[in-house]
Amino acid sequence: MENTEHGNVWPGSAYPLGATYDGNGTNFALFSEAAERVELCLFDDHGTETRLELTEVDAFVWHGFLPQVQPGQRYGYRVHGPYDPSNGERANPNKLLLDPYAKATTGHIEWHPSLFSYDFNDPTQRNDEDSAPHAMLGVVINPFFDWAGDRHPRTAYPDTFVYEAHVKGLTELNPAIPEDLRGTYGGIAHPATIEHLQKLGVTALELMPVHQFVHDDTLEQKGLSNYWGYNTIGFFAPHNDYAGNGDLGQQVQEFKAMVRELHTAGIEVILDVVYNHTAEGNHLGPTLSMRGIDNKAYYRLVDDDQQHYMDYTGTGNSLNAGNPHSLQLIMDSLRYWVTEMHVDGFRFDLASTLAREFYDVDKLSTFFELVQQDPVVSQVKLIAEPWDVGPGGYQVGNFPPQWTEWNGKYRDTVRDFWRGEPSTLGEFAARVTGSADLYEHSGRRPVASINFVTAHDGFTLRDLVSYNEKHNDANGENNNDGESHNRSYNLGVEGPTDDPAILELRSRQQRNIIATLLLSQGVPMLLHGDELGRTQQGNNNVYAQDSELSWVHWDDADLSLVEFVAAVARLRKEHPTFRRSRFFDGRPVRRGEGEPLSDIVWLSPEGDAMVPEDWDTPLGRAVGMFLNGQGIRGKDARGERISDRNFIVFFNANDEPVDFVLPSEEFSPSWEVVVDTAGIAVSVEPRHAESTLHILPRSTVVLRAWVEPAPDLDTAVAASLQVLTNSNAANSLSAKTEAE
Repeated sequence: MENTEHGNVWPGSAYPLGATYDGNGTNFALFSEAAERVELCLFDDHGTETRLELTEVDAFVWHGFLPQVQPGQRYGYRVHGPYDPSNGERANPNKLLLDPYAKATTGHIEWHPSLFSYDFNDPTQRNDEDSAPHAMLGVVINPFFDWAGDRHPRTAYPDTFVYEAHVKGLTELNPAIPEDLRGTYGGIAHPATIEHLQKLGVTALELMPVHQFVHDDTLEQKGLSNYWGYNTIGFFAPHNDYAGNGDLGQQVQEFKAMVRELHTAGIEVILDVVYNHTAEGNHLGPTLSMRGIDNKAYYRLVDDDQQHYMDYTGTGNSLNAGNPHSLQLIMDSLRYWVTEMHVDGFRFDLASTLAREFYDVDKLSTFFELVQQDPVVSQVKLIAEPWDVGPGGYQVGNFPPQWTEWNGKYRDTVRDFWRGEPSTLGEFAARVTGSADLYEHSGRRPVASINFVTAHDGFTLRDLVSYNEKHNDANGENNNDGESHNRSYNLGVEGPTDDPAILELRSRQQRNIIATLLLSQGVPMLLHGDELGRTQQGNNNVYAQDSELSWVHWDDADLSLVEFVAAVARLRKEHPTFRRSRFFDGRPVRRGEGEPLSDIVWLSPEGDAMVPEDWDTPLGRAVGMFLNGQGIRGKDARGERISDRNFIVFFNANDEPVDFVLPSEEFSPSWEVVVDTAGIAVSVEPRHAESTLHILPRSTVVLRAWVEPAPDLDTAVAASLQVLTNSNAANSLSAKTEAE
């Protein structure tokens, strides 16, 4: 049943867009240049629809104020206008449309032919079946919330440690979280989750998409779902499935409460956002929102064939970041999440798509100009996934100065080095020192590099050292989906094994990668569950697996690995040597009466400074990295010069042990071993200059300059010693005996 009378609609305002409750009523505003008429559709608890025509129009914004409308009201729009797909026009008032500015949603898309504007049997024919019974509705929210003095932590980039996580995947199986909170924003806010993040030293939680998204029809038919969430339909609304309370609009309150609790713990919240495309897909996709509101404004169409969409994302469409109204949508959304939801930054999925002003990727595009001048958005953390699937889309190192980037070259190089690929030594050195070759030319600093080895897309850390090939059969695509070139190495057996030598080596490789990640210059990012030894059984593309295959199994955690990650993270936190704000420059640094030493010196196994021919050795897989604690060119918050102890990090990716000679006394008379991923060299006894250190195959050893009299071991060192002594003593002893 529907009511077509206008009711009591006041003129209202064209700004802000969306549904805005002010305590007296709600203002509705919708942009559509394509519209000839716009109807606001209100739904009661029984699904009865009342249509109210919005007659006020300013600058193509249709608006009205309803004093009787309160928070919790369900609503949508019907847009009347031309329908001519060949010319990019797709208005159809029989399709109920979700407000692009809806701040909350209710229900789900129920796949039905009425959601499509064409006849399945004859796509040239228009389908006028009403889609309302199967559509998702917007919800008017109560914007008021007690933030209790909440403030953004504003952690400096050099001090940042990012943890990428999925709201449901991280919490669904955690027995320390009450069942009704698992898989929700409340589960993330629970003390069990926060205490774990604090133990690891995490300073920023990067959540995979939480904007309202849609589960694809093709996946649902297979009994799967769009688990990852890269299929956005609402850029302002927190995804409703992650709310524990089913009350209308409650997801907003729960999301805000989550942010507040994380901030109280000193943890920033970064959102993985998908502004490059929407869930409406290609020309054969459904009409759910923007397609029916103003197709030409919101989407990039093929210039000489406007029935079809430009697809730089591999999902069927690309948002039209060259249109001022699409840009406004993106910027309004970003600003809303910072000012109203208190988030601390964004990771932009396939960010190169947003940089396509016309065809080519352009870092000077309008989008970047808007971000640069925006007083709110420009001040939060901005992380680019610097590629898309279009021509010239791989743009690592090419984003504007205020941006940081997922460093795909770091990922590839670290994987190659530790699996023993030849001729990787030089690039490995460049990556662990902050990738100056990628970022210094644009005036950026080491923190421009978001260093990662694993992320949601690909193998987990444990699977990276356990599988040579992907095993994606559960996805129902005959193992054809997902990346085939994973740069992984199973160390002798594909998948699970009972061989203790292989298991010990796999554990060591995980520690190698963690140590490399946390002690590299730049900003480290850890994938959720990698510290627990999480496996996806070789599946490197669990985008559709909302199941135990993708969830974190807390009851099967590798507790020694958790302790190791926490220990190395503390070492990084306590020593600015590993958190430099400037690139190494190789200039000598005078140290009192001693001879000056460079801020960084690369050491051969013989204890000498590396020479060019050492780097060119194809089978060179072992190197030492001396870090001069007096060479940190910068000042702290009090204006005092930053200094630290000297460190050496020895990397041995060989299949054989390597005897490293410690450098001469000018570097330090003695050294203490603070981390050894094989658990052999760790000792409280000093190692003297020019003595030999026996380092096992595929292992990392970190030494710190000894200070007389010997200080008590700090927290990080003590924890590291304890972890490695307890977890590796037996395996390490047998490995040492075998090596000797």
